[in-house]
Amino acid sequence: MIPMRVVDSITELQPADAGCIALSGSHGGLSSARYALAVRPLLSVFNDAGVGKDAAGVAGLALLQVQGLAACTVSHTSACIGQAASTLACGVVSHANEAARALGIVTGLPLRPQLQTTFRRHPCAPAPDNPPTVPDADC
Repeated sequence: MIPMRVVDSITELQPADAGCIALSGSHGGLSSARYALAVRPLLSVFNDAGVGKDAAGVAGLALLQVQGLAACTVSHTSACIGQAASTLACGVVSHANEAARALGIVTGLPLRPQLQTTFRRHPCAPAPDNPPTVPDADC
C-alpha cells in the first residue's frame, strides 16, 4: 500500500515517509524541493504559488527530476496555498516533471482522480475501493 502524507508544509515530512505520496500546500520552489529530496517520496505535490519570477514557484520540479523523483504542482487558482486538504480536494495540476508524467500525472486535470489512478497502477497500490481519505476542503 502506498502511504499518503497530507501535510500543509513539506517540512513536516519525516524519513519514514520515503516512498509515500507527499501531498502538501507548500510552493514548488527549490527550498521545498530540498525537503522532499531528503525524504524521497514516490510523488511530491506542491502549489505553483502563481509560478512567480523566473518560474520560482515550480523550480523544485526540475531539481527533483534530476534525482529521478516525481513532482507536480496544482494551480494557485484551484487550491489554497498552505492548505494540503485544499490541494487534494480542489487542486488542478498545473505543472508536472517527466517522472510524474510517467506515473500518469497530466496537467490541466484535477489532481484527486489522478492520484486514485496512480494508486491503482502502482504495484503496491491499495484496492481501488479503498482510497486514502482526507478531510474535504472548500473549493
